[in-house]
Amino acid sequence: MTENVAESNTEGAAVTAPSVPTGSGLDLIGLTKVFPGGTVAVDDVNLHVDHGEYVVLLGPSGCGKTTTLRMIGGHEYPSEGEILLDGQSLVDLPPHKRPTTTVFQHFALFPHRSVLDNVAFGLKMEGLGKSERRARAMEALEMVGLTELSSRKPAALSGGQQQRVALARVLVTKPKALLLDEPLGDLDRLLQLRMRVELRNLQRQLGLMFIHVTHNQEEALSMADRIVVMNEARIQQIADPLTIATKPATELVARFMGDNNIMRGRVTELNGNQFLVEDEHKVRVTARIDGGTVPAVGEQVLVVVRAAAVEVAESGAAEPVANWVECEIVFVEFLGDLVKLHLTAGGERMLAKVPGERYPAFRGKEGEKIRISWKEEDVQLLHA
Repeated sequence: MTENVAESNTEGAAVTAPSVPTGSGLDLIGLTKVFPGGTVAVDDVNLHVDHGEYVVLLGPSGCGKTTTLRMIGGHEYPSEGEILLDGQSLVDLPPHKRPTTTVFQHFALFPHRSVLDNVAFGLKMEGLGKSERRARAMEALEMVGLTELSSRKPAALSGGQQQRVALARVLVTKPKALLLDEPLGDLDRLLQLRMRVELRNLQRQLGLMFIHVTHNQEEALSMADRIVVMNEARIQQIADPLTIATKPATELVARFMGDNNIMRGRVTELNGNQFLVEDEHKVRVTARIDGGTVPAVGEQVLVVVRAAAVEVAESGAAEPVANWVECEIVFVEFLGDLVKLHLTAGGERMLAKVPGERYPAFRGKEGEKIRISWKEEDVQLLHA
């Protein structure tokens, strides 16, 4: 099992270090959840989140991200570990007494209540008077741009408007941290794209800590200050979106983020910090390590090249000096502003991305040969 990664430097290398409480923000320390029957859902998670930070927990279904969020919100009790918010333990507090609020994927609005009453409901449970409840609820609706719809019932709202009502309902309680469990999962794609912008702008406006769970890589990359990639109950890497996308620390992260060409081979040549890797399909990759440990000749290694870093030669172009291979086109995937070329090189599956305007040159060319190449500096050595 891959070691828990609590931080990641700017180059994306994993650093195994526990979270050290700072007295401000959220700290998860050795957080573990074992369900009856012995299933380990979360295994020794350490994480620090600052106030005003947008952190996304990202990973496949069953990786532990939602269980982690539920433990922060008080909806699951940890088997081991500590949850501190501004230095105070949350572990023994029920959800309604924690300074955190959860927005679930299903909005769970009261259908028979108006938008205003839905937003004010939590304040009523806290015992606030009617006039104060109304004033604070209208303030929250103003934050999400819904004051004009305050008298409507949820059924008269669009999906995006219902989402904003759900947000207003939690913001009215003035939490220190907002927990979002797949908040965009029930929305259609165009609405998801719009809500990403609205959510991120709202978070910046409020300066609140947002912790957002998703399995959608694009969603995480577009919204997060930092991404926490989880798999098999543990953290694999923590870094900013650019680092996660371009310098995955492990094979698991590289494969989950997608659009990466991952090759396993043996080092056949070594020249200073430069080395040559050859896989079983005779695909040869020249790489260079600056400031790290260079693998030895004969060592089995994993290297990764992003699909976006792969260059597809124009017809008649000169042959590159290094890092090129002839491929067969398996499938041409047109995605509007870009084209994904699914390729094979001697049995090795490869992927390249080219601008959408090049689609006419590749349309219907499945089975034909093309030459691809990449720069030495775009090859990254992975931790297995």
